[in-house]
Amino acid sequence: MMRRDDCLKVLALRRSDEIVVATYMAAQEWIHISPSELNYTCIGAMGQASSHALGIALGRPDRRVIVLDGDGSLLMNLGALVTIGHAAPRNLVHIVCRNNTYETNGSVPIPGADQVSFTGLARAAGYREAHEFEDLADWERAVDQILIEEGPILVELRMVPGDPYPEDFRRLGSLDHREAFRQALLGDRLKG
Repeated sequence: MMRRDDCLKVLALRRSDEIVVATYMAAQEWIHISPSELNYTCIGAMGQASSHALGIALGRPDRRVIVLDGDGSLLMNLGALVTIGHAAPRNLVHIVCRNNTYETNGSVPIPGADQVSFTGLARAAGYREAHEFEDLADWERAVDQILIEEGPILVELRMVPGDPYPEDFRRLGSLDHREAFRQALLGDRLKG
Protein backbone atom coordinates (compact mmCIF):
# COMPACT_ATOMS: atom_id res chain seq x y z
CA MET A 1 0.00 0.00 0.00
CA MET A 2 1.23 3.51 -0.81
CA ARG A 3 2.11 6.06 1.85
CA ARG A 4 0.45 9.47 1.60
CA ASP A 5 3.66 11.48 1.81
CA ASP A 6 5.20 9.37 -0.97
CA CYS A 7 2.15 10.03 -3.17
CA LEU A 8 2.37 13.75 -2.46
CA LYS A 9 6.10 13.79 -3.22
CA VAL A 10 5.38 12.27 -6.65
CA LEU A 11 2.89 15.08 -7.29
CA ALA A 12 5.26 17.75 -5.97
CA LEU A 13 7.99 16.68 -8.38
CA ARG A 14 5.64 17.37 -11.29
CA ARG A 15 4.12 20.55 -9.93
CA SER A 16 4.83 23.69 -11.88
CA ASP A 17 2.39 26.56 -11.39
CA GLU A 18 -0.73 24.66 -10.31
CA ILE A 19 -2.89 25.98 -7.51
CA VAL A 20 -3.19 23.32 -4.81
CA VAL A 21 -6.10 23.29 -2.37
CA ALA A 22 -5.36 20.94 0.53
CA THR A 23 -7.21 19.98 3.66
CA TYR A 24 -6.40 18.44 7.03
CA MET A 25 -3.69 15.73 7.06
CA ALA A 26 -2.78 16.13 3.39
CA ALA A 27 -2.45 19.88 3.99
CA GLN A 28 -0.19 19.32 7.00
CA GLU A 29 2.14 17.32 4.78
CA TRP A 30 1.77 19.38 1.60
CA ILE A 31 2.94 22.65 3.16
CA HIS A 32 6.25 20.91 3.99
CA ILE A 33 6.58 18.84 0.80
CA SER A 34 5.70 21.60 -1.68
CA PRO A 35 5.76 25.06 -0.05
CA SER A 36 4.29 27.73 -2.32
CA GLU A 37 2.22 30.88 -2.19
CA LEU A 38 -0.14 29.01 -4.53
CA ASN A 39 -1.07 26.60 -1.72
CA TYR A 40 -4.54 27.19 -0.36
CA THR A 41 -5.27 25.28 2.84
CA CYS A 42 -8.71 24.89 4.35
CA ILE A 43 -9.74 23.49 7.69
CA GLY A 44 -12.53 24.06 10.16
CA ALA A 45 -15.47 22.90 8.06
CA MET A 46 -14.80 19.31 7.08
CA GLY A 47 -15.71 18.53 3.50
CA GLN A 48 -15.28 21.99 2.01
CA ALA A 49 -11.96 21.57 0.15
CA SER A 50 -13.62 20.43 -3.07
CA SER A 51 -16.06 23.34 -2.94
CA HIS A 52 -13.24 25.84 -2.38
CA ALA A 53 -11.28 24.28 -5.25
CA LEU A 54 -14.33 24.48 -7.53
CA GLY A 55 -14.70 28.20 -6.80
CA ILE A 56 -11.04 28.82 -7.53
CA ALA A 57 -11.16 26.71 -10.71
CA LEU A 58 -14.19 28.61 -11.99
CA GLY A 59 -12.64 31.97 -11.05
CA ARG A 60 -9.31 31.10 -12.67
CA PRO A 61 -10.06 28.91 -15.70
CA ASP A 62 -6.59 29.79 -17.00
CA ARG A 63 -4.90 27.86 -14.15
CA ARG A 64 -4.86 24.16 -13.23
CA VAL A 65 -6.35 23.57 -9.77
CA ILE A 66 -5.60 20.43 -7.78
CA VAL A 67 -7.53 19.58 -4.64
CA LEU A 68 -6.03 17.22 -2.06
CA ASP A 69 -9.12 15.88 -0.32
CA GLY A 70 -9.58 13.19 2.27
CA ASP A 71 -12.04 10.32 1.97
CA GLY A 72 -13.71 11.23 5.25
CA SER A 73 -13.77 14.87 4.25
CA LEU A 74 -15.37 14.10 0.89
CA LEU A 75 -18.02 11.97 2.59
CA MET A 76 -19.06 15.08 4.52
CA ASN A 77 -19.88 16.87 1.26
CA LEU A 78 -20.80 14.32 -1.41
CA GLY A 79 -23.06 16.89 -3.04
CA ALA A 80 -19.91 18.66 -4.21
CA LEU A 81 -19.29 15.82 -6.67
CA VAL A 82 -22.57 16.56 -8.46
CA THR A 83 -21.92 20.31 -8.39
CA ILE A 84 -18.43 19.82 -9.83
CA GLY A 85 -19.73 17.38 -12.45
CA HIS A 86 -22.41 19.87 -13.48
CA ALA A 87 -20.04 22.87 -13.60
CA ALA A 88 -17.50 20.74 -15.50
CA PRO A 89 -14.36 22.82 -14.87
CA ARG A 90 -11.79 21.62 -17.38
CA ASN A 91 -8.93 22.71 -15.11
CA LEU A 92 -9.83 20.74 -11.93
CA VAL A 93 -8.07 17.61 -10.67
CA HIS A 94 -9.73 16.19 -7.52
CA ILE A 95 -7.38 13.86 -5.62
CA VAL A 96 -8.93 11.81 -2.83
CA CYS A 97 -6.44 10.50 -0.27
CA ARG A 98 -8.20 7.32 0.76
CA ASN A 99 -7.20 5.59 3.97
CA ASN A 100 -10.75 4.63 5.08
CA THR A 101 -10.62 6.80 8.21
CA TYR A 102 -11.44 10.21 9.58
CA GLU A 103 -7.73 10.51 10.37
CA THR A 104 -7.73 14.00 11.86
CA ASN A 105 -10.43 12.92 14.31
CA GLY A 106 -8.52 9.96 15.69
CA SER A 107 -8.58 7.57 12.72
CA VAL A 108 -12.22 6.60 13.22
CA PRO A 109 -13.27 4.30 10.33
CA ILE A 110 -15.42 5.93 7.65
CA PRO A 111 -18.84 4.37 7.04
CA GLY A 112 -19.04 2.02 4.08
CA ALA A 113 -15.26 1.80 3.81
CA ASP A 114 -15.44 -1.54 2.00
CA GLN A 115 -18.36 -0.50 -0.22
CA VAL A 116 -17.99 3.08 -1.40
CA SER A 117 -16.28 3.78 -4.72
CA PHE A 118 -15.29 7.41 -5.07
CA THR A 119 -14.39 6.84 -8.72
CA GLY A 120 -17.84 5.34 -9.30
CA LEU A 121 -19.52 8.27 -7.55
CA ALA A 122 -17.47 10.75 -9.59
CA ARG A 123 -18.36 9.09 -12.89
CA ALA A 124 -22.05 9.03 -11.95
CA ALA A 125 -21.81 12.72 -10.98
CA GLY A 126 -20.43 13.72 -14.39
CA TYR A 127 -16.65 13.83 -13.96
CA ARG A 128 -14.93 13.34 -17.32
CA GLU A 129 -12.35 10.91 -15.93
CA ALA A 130 -11.84 8.90 -12.75
CA HIS A 131 -8.72 6.91 -11.85
CA GLU A 132 -7.80 4.70 -8.90
CA PHE A 133 -4.30 3.78 -7.74
CA GLU A 134 -2.93 1.65 -4.93
CA ASP A 135 0.59 1.16 -6.30
CA LEU A 136 3.08 4.03 -6.18
CA ALA A 137 4.79 3.03 -9.45
CA ASP A 138 1.42 3.09 -11.25
CA TRP A 139 0.66 6.54 -9.80
CA GLU A 140 4.11 7.78 -10.88
CA ARG A 141 3.56 6.53 -14.44
CA ALA A 142 0.10 8.12 -14.72
CA VAL A 143 0.42 11.49 -12.98
CA ASP A 144 1.95 13.43 -15.89
CA GLN A 145 -0.94 12.51 -18.21
CA ILE A 146 -3.53 13.16 -15.50
CA LEU A 147 -2.19 16.67 -14.97
CA ILE A 148 -2.88 17.58 -18.60
CA GLU A 149 -6.21 15.75 -19.09
CA GLU A 150 -9.36 17.78 -19.44
CA GLY A 151 -11.26 17.87 -16.17
CA PRO A 152 -12.96 17.47 -13.98
CA ILE A 153 -10.91 14.43 -13.04
CA LEU A 154 -11.08 12.43 -9.83
CA VAL A 155 -8.08 10.43 -8.66
CA GLU A 156 -8.56 8.01 -5.78
CA LEU A 157 -5.23 7.19 -4.11
CA ARG A 158 -5.55 4.21 -1.76
CA MET A 159 -2.97 4.77 0.93
CA VAL A 160 -1.82 4.61 4.48
CA PRO A 161 -0.39 7.53 6.48
CA GLY A 162 3.29 8.20 5.90
CA ASP A 163 5.94 9.69 8.10
CA PRO A 164 4.66 12.14 10.71
CA TYR A 165 4.96 15.78 9.71
CA PRO A 166 4.70 18.68 12.16
CA GLU A 167 1.07 19.66 12.56
CA ASP A 168 0.49 23.39 12.43
CA PHE A 169 -3.21 24.25 12.45
CA ARG A 170 -2.38 27.93 12.94
CA ARG A 171 -0.48 27.87 9.63
CA LEU A 172 -3.35 26.11 7.84
CA GLY A 173 -5.80 28.82 8.86
CA SER A 174 -3.35 31.73 8.77
CA LEU A 175 -4.68 35.04 7.44
CA ASP A 176 -1.15 35.99 6.39
CA HIS A 177 -0.90 32.91 4.18
CA ARG A 178 -4.39 33.59 2.78
CA GLU A 179 -3.29 37.09 1.87
CA ALA A 180 -0.07 35.78 0.26
CA PHE A 181 -2.20 33.36 -1.78
CA ARG A 182 -4.53 36.17 -2.84
CA GLN A 183 -1.59 38.38 -3.82
CA ALA A 184 0.01 35.51 -5.80
CA LEU A 185 -3.21 35.05 -7.75
CA LEU A 186 -3.64 38.78 -8.26
CA GLY A 187 -0.03 39.26 -9.33
CA ASP A 188 -0.30 36.32 -11.70
CA ARG A 189 -3.43 37.77 -13.27
CA LEU A 190 -1.77 41.18 -13.73
CA LYS A 191 1.24 39.53 -15.45
CA GLY A 192 -0.98 37.57 -17.86
